[in-house]
Amino acid sequence: MSSPPAKRKRQKTEDATMKRSDKFWFTDGSVVLQAGSTQFRVHFGVLARHSAIFSDMLGLPQPSDEPNVDGCPVIQLSDDSTDLEYFLKALYDPAFLTIKAMPFPAVAALIRLGRKYEFRDFLNLAVARITSEFPTTLEEFDALPPYFTTITDYPGLGFDIVALADENNIASVLPGVYLYVVDGLLDELFGSIKKDDGTMAALSPIHLRRCAVGREKLLLKQLQPGYTLGWTLDAVTVDGCTGRSKCRKARQMFMRQCLDGSRIWAFMRIDCLKNCELCTVCHDHAMEAANGGRIKMWEELPQIFNLPPWDELTNDI
Repeated sequence: MSSPPAKRKRQKTEDATMKRSDKFWFTDGSVVLQAGSTQFRVHFGVLARHSAIFSDMLGLPQPSDEPNVDGCPVIQLSDDSTDLEYFLKALYDPAFLTIKAMPFPAVAALIRLGRKYEFRDFLNLAVARITSEFPTTLEEFDALPPYFTTITDYPGLGFDIVALADENNIASVLPGVYLYVVDGLLDELFGSIKKDDGTMAALSPIHLRRCAVGREKLLLKQLQPGYTLGWTLDAVTVDGCTGRSKCRKARQMFMRQCLDGSRIWAFMRIDCLKNCELCTVCHDHAMEAANGGRIKMWEELPQIFNLPPWDELTNDI
């Protein structure tokens, strides 16, 4: 008697350890994206419309022995499932891209996956949120409100932006974000900050060194002649001063206030001088000197943090 025919191996359709996304599982979807232990059933045509990478994949023939789920081919991705979920939210709900303040994890996901899979529109929109918070010109810096407007703020956000910018070659924001993180408590700069989700944010050694050295340079340089606070140490009386003793004391008082707590005043708003009890001549001199110093400090800011000049800090995205 001949042996019974061997049974054909069933095509693998689904892994019991996998879970289906409860937000992105469309019954009419044509492809299953698998990230970690989560699967997302979506539309290949929608992906291909926005991504050069998926567009190239669309025309490739699918091997008959490839795993599938419900008849859909499975594409295994090395990305984080949370990143992919944020990305699909932007893809299927365009209104999400227009919200005023977007959660930083969503911004990061759009940048990481946007670069990797060449979703250029999503990538550019997400990068614009970062660059708008950390501009390259002093005029744009002065126009910033005292809080983040395009990204939802949380403890440790500055550290996370440093890491994201470094990881994705968004070099133009580094001087500004360095300035943001160094104007705080030293124990946070050299330690870590607990975020709202319980994880910790910290600077890598290379960024910590740049920030520590740059902070020291800023504190010292802001008092040098020709820089923002240099006029406070000027021993020469301003021509036309109408109150030498009073103006000298006012300069000393203002300097002590600025140095209290070792804060960085290199880019102080000029209106901070309105309560400085200087004569009219000395006040005008202080305004001009401080403003000129701010401009000079801004031009040198990248080099202070051991970075190339502003015009060489390009975003390679």
